Amino acid sequence: MATPMKPIRVTVPFATPWFQVVAKTLREGEDAWYSLRLPDYAATVAAVPDGRLVLVRQYRPAVEKATLELPSGLVDAGESPAAAARRELLEETGYEADEVEVVGPLLPDSGRLGNRIWCCVASGLRQARAWTAEEGVEVVLVPPAELRQAIRDGRFDHALHVAAVLLAAVRGKFALP
Repeated sequence: MATPMKPIRVTVPFATPWFQVVAKTLREGEDAWYSLRLPDYAATVAAVPDGRLVLVRQYRPAVEKATLELPSGLVDAGESPAAAARRELLEETGYEADEVEVVGPLLPDSGRLGNRIWCCVASGLRQARAWTAEEGVEVVLVPPAELRQAIRDGRFDHALHVAAVLLAAVRGKFALP
């Protein structure tokens, strides 16, 4: 088993409002290890009463294409992951949830990123009375079998969201036929 080490020095050589580059020196005389410090975020597996899952399609400049994803977003300072999931679900899709359960946190990339994705499941969905769609975000409702096929053929390829879906399924929160 690897021995845990505490860095002897931690600096932030570069920062933006969205992330920080963190340099951690583990031993005197060695080069620093660099990683990104990002806020945690929550992704939500949610189904409308007829069983279709609520997804969103939006253009992502980082990959220069429209992606099919779970409703998700940053956990604001002082906000719980479940509250962030509830807020993002409403903002991106117009659906309110009776209940939001955190099924677990995951580490997105333990070698490079210092944040967590909080995987959540929302139930008791209903359309909000007053909702304004976010520009550039399309709500897409898919049956679980279609989501499974979209994972297989690469249409649903956000790795962390695939992990959230599978975590929710193995925890028994919904069936992925």
